[in-house]
Amino acid sequence: MKILITSGGTTEKIDAVRGITNHSTGYLGKEIAELFLAKGHQVTLVTTKTAVKPEPKENLKITEITNVESLLRKMEPLVKEHDVLIHSMAVSDYTPIYMTDFAELEDTEDLAQFLHKSNTESKISSASDYQVLFLKKTPKIISLVKQWNPAIQLIGFKLLGDVSSEELIQVARESLVKNHASMIVANDLTKIQNGQHQAYLVTDDQVLEASTKTEIAEAILNHLQ
Repeated sequence: MKILITSGGTTEKIDAVRGITNHSTGYLGKEIAELFLAKGHQVTLVTTKTAVKPEPKENLKITEITNVESLLRKMEPLVKEHDVLIHSMAVSDYTPIYMTDFAELEDTEDLAQFLHKSNTESKISSASDYQVLFLKKTPKIISLVKQWNPAIQLIGFKLLGDVSSEELIQVARESLVKNHASMIVANDLTKIQNGQHQAYLVTDDQVLEASTKTEIAEAILNHLQ
């Protein structure tokens, strides 16, 4: 099979020296990629510069991206030429559009005008005690996958924090249906620590449990086989 895997976390620029990112390391994507490589599959890994990566191999191709915009550009052609997408990347939900001194907001009654502004300086001044950052929602990559390639098998991931297993599984089921996925791997942030990675792997007809990254990777492989 031709396997497309995303891993790591995107970074959205505020200016030339600042950005919004997340703490995703890419270890789970690396683990999944290494397992599929060991089984002889052709793997394309879409990841970031700082994420951990497998050792170079003949049947491994690595593509680096930075933000959601670059991810979107890279993903569409790749999705069209692969059999499976395992979308474990932590993709930014929002991207900055304008950062300004809090005093500027106090002097205006029309806050909507700031949604159409953008910073022109390469480094925004840090002289003010308070700054306000305006963000806009980024496109949901997972919702576009089946438009690009209806035949691809899609494995999605859902991360919540400190919720019940029932709620986590229910949210995963909703994502499964909404995105026409084959499986959703549901994680609770509070249960990813000290080498453990508890997850529920939700499909149309079953819910599997895993407690480590290795178990998650193996369950995904078994499901696809």
